[in-house]
Amino acid sequence: MTTMAKRDYYEVLSVGRGASEQDLKSAYRKLAKKYHPDANPGDADAEKNFKEVNEAYEALKDPQKRAAYDQFGHAAFEGGRGPGGPGGFGPDFASSMSDIFDDLFGEFMGGRRGGGGRRTGRERGSDLRYNMSITLDEAYSGKNAQIRVPTSVTCEKCTGTGAKPGSKPITCPTCSGAGKIRASQGFFTIERPCPTCQGRGEIISDPCSSCGGAGRVTKERTLSVNIPAGVEDGTRIRLSGEGEAGMRGGQTGDLYIFLSIEPHALFQRDGADIFCRVPISMTTAALGGQIEVPTVEGAITRVKIPEATQSGKQFRLKGKGMPVLRSKLTGDMYIQVEVETPTNLSKRQRELLEEFQKLSDTGTSPESQSFFDRMKGLFEGKKS
Repeated sequence: MTTMAKRDYYEVLSVGRGASEQDLKSAYRKLAKKYHPDANPGDADAEKNFKEVNEAYEALKDPQKRAAYDQFGHAAFEGGRGPGGPGGFGPDFASSMSDIFDDLFGEFMGGRRGGGGRRTGRERGSDLRYNMSITLDEAYSGKNAQIRVPTSVTCEKCTGTGAKPGSKPITCPTCSGAGKIRASQGFFTIERPCPTCQGRGEIISDPCSSCGGAGRVTKERTLSVNIPAGVEDGTRIRLSGEGEAGMRGGQTGDLYIFLSIEPHALFQRDGADIFCRVPISMTTAALGGQIEVPTVEGAITRVKIPEATQSGKQFRLKGKGMPVLRSKLTGDMYIQVEVETPTNLSKRQRELLEEFQKLSDTGTSPESQSFFDRMKGLFEGKKS
């Protein structure tokens, strides 16, 4: 009878001979998860591959066994059926997998369990999200808002137990209250959540007529939210215990308020600073003067414009910006002036401007003159 030669262990794990311990472990995790019997029920080839992957990893994870295999190949283990002895797996095989067992098979076992014990019927409620839009003025001063949130609350009739008043949940007959059952799968014993009680360890034989055994009902609640001064776009406010009620009297989740700030007609915000573009007349820019501008706090302030002010010039108003959240600091306000070219000129206005234009060779526009002088020099250099 002809027997097939064993595949190279490195080939089985799809790694090179210079693979590190971490590379071996990563390859093993991926392949063991792929071929695990729970993921391939009734697949003989998958079970064979699964055993082959485990045998290869058992040989290569141990530095001494790996050195022997690198030198002698499979002959290094000819005394038994595999690198661990007659059974193919050494006595330390279970411990070698303890650090990765949860990662590999957690999904087959219904997820990780907390505290090492059975799941209870009381499950924490989900966290909820509420999106709220506020104005920049409200972000500046803060506000107290009332919101209406549809959510699950504890059933008043059964006080959250899920059982009809006067009755109690009973111990699950399938798992005897453990919340889990064990099943043998090859050389593994796998624990799964009990299918009868879904891992809770108890069942409700006489459910509450109001909540149907869930221990909670859907209801719209009105909540008060305190929005502090200085909040920014995307700020998250947590209301502890205001989320969804837990199953059968479990802990209530939290409610998270996500704030978005509406665009303002005049102001742009950058952190704690406020920016405002203000148009000014050509004469004010040339001769100087004063302008009135609004501030985010709702007041009017005067800004002095010096003569010969150019378009784009910024003026800083210290302390006129947004308050910094949870501090006594305040940002600044920046006024950026934009010189407006006059339109709809009368005949007399046009005459005055034309007269001014004739007198403008006396250095009234130094930047313009400098630009055209540089341009002239550039093109004259190219003509030579």
